[in-house]
Amino acid sequence: MSGLVLKDVSKNFASKKAVDRISLTIDHPSVYGLLGTNGAGKSTTIRMILGIITKDSGSITWNDQPVDRKNVNFGYLPEERGVYPKVKIIDQLLYFAALKGMEKSAALESIYDWAKQLKVEEYLEMPAEKLSKGNQQKIQFMTAVIHNPDLIVLDEPFSGLDPVNTDILKNLIVKLVRDGKFIIMSAHQMSTIEEFCNDILILNRGKTVLQGNLKEIKSTYPASRVIIGTTADIKKYLKDFTIENQTDSQYIIKIKSEASAHKLLDTLVKDNIIIDKFEIMKPTLNDIFIEKVGA
Repeated sequence: MSGLVLKDVSKNFASKKAVDRISLTIDHPSVYGLLGTNGAGKSTTIRMILGIITKDSGSITWNDQPVDRKNVNFGYLPEERGVYPKVKIIDQLLYFAALKGMEKSAALESIYDWAKQLKVEEYLEMPAEKLSKGNQQKIQFMTAVIHNPDLIVLDEPFSGLDPVNTDILKNLIVKLVRDGKFIIMSAHQMSTIEEFCNDILILNRGKTVLQGNLKEIKSTYPASRVIIGTTADIKKYLKDFTIENQTDSQYIIKIKSEASAHKLLDTLVKDNIIIDKFEIMKPTLNDIFIEKVGA
């Protein structure tokens, strides 16, 4: 099987079981969501996949070969940032490219290409300390991709980015998948994971507590809230519901069943309340995550 396969992978640190028999498969170019609270085992799993630390048991293969530095061309954006504050950006990028075995001419071509796409060309001759946190993040992203890796691990990739730069990076991640890259993404922003990932794995204390196709997982949950778009004051109709959020033109309410939502809509329509939007929604990934690991 092509791609990445983990089977019953475990890791102990002294008497603590950091990762307990994790299995996952990524068999086509995509973004796979690896989730969990702090200390759940995400970073340990990532480091085992990348060969930074050794597993105690189980198997990790890439294209049917045991994972090691020789047969996996990987890129890694760690959560802990690692730019050198006093060193010019171009020199740092050339250094990281050389560590990946790139010739200087090929490295420069890749650096200028990525700098253009990430809109950081003007910063290449500056030391890193002169850059904002967001631009340092984009440089760090470049170090993960300039050598054209097949497997890319992105740990909190949008940390420190404003909405404009977040959009730039999101578009580049979509492009990487179109170009055939396998991406593992870890993030605390569940909305980001929902946007990118078809498949997820949630860890809690080293164990898998939920895994599979996100759409299929959500389909097993009953509807939990309704979005009502209206400029009318409808609070008197919502006495039996919990109002989660309210603005001048929208209410978000929690519901116990879809039947109660339909009954509410019937009442509003009968009373000639103008409704611009009425959307019954499944739980968000954030809801599911809290349910699984909140305790």
